[in-house]
Parts: sequence; C-alpha cells; structure tokens
Amino acid sequence: MCIRDRYMGALIDDQVFCLHGGLSPSIASIDEIRTLNRIQDVPRDGPMCDLLWSDPEENKAGWDVSPRGAGYTFGPDVTSKFLHDNKLKKVARAHQLVMDGYNQNHESRVVTIFSAPNYCYRCGNQAAIMEVDDNLEFNYLQYEPAQDRDEPHITRRVPNYFL
Repeated sequence: MCIRDRYMGALIDDQVFCLHGGLSPSIASIDEIRTLNRIQDVPRDGPMCDLLWSDPEENKAGWDVSPRGAGYTFGPDVTSKFLHDNKLKKVARAHQLVMDGYNQNHESRVVTIFSAPNYCYRCGNQAAIMEVDDNLEFNYLQYEPAQDRDEPHITRRVPNYFL
C-alpha cells in the first residue's frame, strides 16, 4: 500500500518539530524538509526514509545505522545541534513503542509519544497524548487500553520483537 502526499512533519509555534521517526544525517534544516519530493513511495534510504524510521539513542553520540534496517540512530549531540541550528526547543516523535506511552530522551529535548495501547493486542503498554499549552508547557496524558470482555488480561512486559 502506498501512502502518497504525506506530511513529513509539523511545527508547533515554530518551536516543536513533530514527525513520525527522527532526524536524518542528510537534513540540517527544516527548510530542507520542505523541498523533499513527498509524492513517491517511501524509499529504502535517504532523508524521507530517515524522517520516518530513525530513533534517538541515549548512550551514543553521533549517527549510527539503525538495527531496524531503515533509518539511523542519533545521539544527544545530534539533537542539540539540530535544535540549536533551527531555533527549536523539542523534537516530538511517535515511531517507537514505549511501555509508559511516552518517553523523554536527550535531556527531555526528544519525546517519543506512542498512542497505541496494548500494541498488537499483546505488548501490555500504555498509550499517551502530549498536550502543549500557550506557553509551550507540556503535559502527557497516559491511558490504558479498554479491556475487551473476551480478551485475557495482559500483564505489562517488554516484547523482544519490538526492541
């Protein structure tokens, strides 16, 4: 299935960069993202792929090839430079399962928000929503999945498949 004409990201008050995945070693500025040809299948590599599939890495500087097979991992130094160069405060992303629904990385400059509770009906994770007020203060609302009467109760665990 091909999803065409997709948005690659959004800015909240020109301060918070929101996207699905993460940063790209091929993209230094928000303006470069605006020039990407979005009317195409997602390529196997390159900036569009990176913006959709890259993940923050807390304990490693710089860039590294992602163990997922698409995109990169990026360290706190990469986040700091991107935010400074683009006059931003935070990166908000959604691509990675986090058990508490949201997770802060890189000194709270990157937040992962995962909005699918009990992902694939077996992960036992919470979901979250990020609220941003007029003063760019952040609040995270966490919620559990609705229990289906016919489903067994799932205990919280970290599935190896998604790590």
